[in-house]
Amino acid sequence: MESYHGEYGSLLDSDFQDFIARGLPSGLCGMLPDDLPRLSVLQQNLIGEGSHRLLSSSIRLNIEPKSLTKLPTHSCEVILIERLPIGVFADPFELQHLLQRGVFNNIAVFGDTNLELPSFLSNHSVVEVHMDVGPNLLISHKNGPYINIALPLHARYPPLDASGYSRVKFGAPDVFMCCSIEGNSPNQSCLFSPTGDGAELGSGEIVWRIPAGRKTHAEVVSIVTFISAIVSTLFIVLASIFYSKAIPYKTLKQS
Repeated sequence: MESYHGEYGSLLDSDFQDFIARGLPSGLCGMLPDDLPRLSVLQQNLIGEGSHRLLSSSIRLNIEPKSLTKLPTHSCEVILIERLPIGVFADPFELQHLLQRGVFNNIAVFGDTNLELPSFLSNHSVVEVHMDVGPNLLISHKNGPYINIALPLHARYPPLDASGYSRVKFGAPDVFMCCSIEGNSPNQSCLFSPTGDGAELGSGEIVWRIPAGRKTHAEVVSIVTFISAIVSTLFIVLASIFYSKAIPYKTLKQS
């Protein structure tokens, strides 16, 4: 994603797909053997309630039984790229804490990282997650290991909506693998997309219904807010006057 943002100014699906088609070193991928693990299932779910939730992605790697003896020479990394829709964001500081705790191998947020903007003033953002798939993990699960990635997401303030809710839809993430093989020749590495091996989104369309203000309530809310502000100001003024009179009296009494 760092390379993509260096070439393109904004995130567009067409530009991203074109970048992936041109940018992946597919020539070197053809040199790697067919016994590398392949992505077979991808499921996504939105966990939690309210304005702070987890976007959980479950990835299963399919491993051929005959390749188990060769797995100690493989070192792979799963890379998940989550293109977030307008209306939600990932907190880079929160993700850095997870990285320091060893939850991820590497993680970064690209695009709009302004945490204070409402949804109608914000732009798309992207989260890139790296998860290590070492030989021990591959060997310990003969039917293919599961990798669970849970991203903490937060809702932005949505615009007014007559229904009282703003619907934010999530698209399928992009998943890649970066593998290297040790052998007699120098180490070979390759970045490729294994989604052509029967990967499927098992959870269907994911929609986050974020509560939004109703336009019909805007006038009432404005009036109540204005009255509350006036009353609060009067209380502050009266408290200041009372406090200013109480100090000289207390000083005189002590004298």
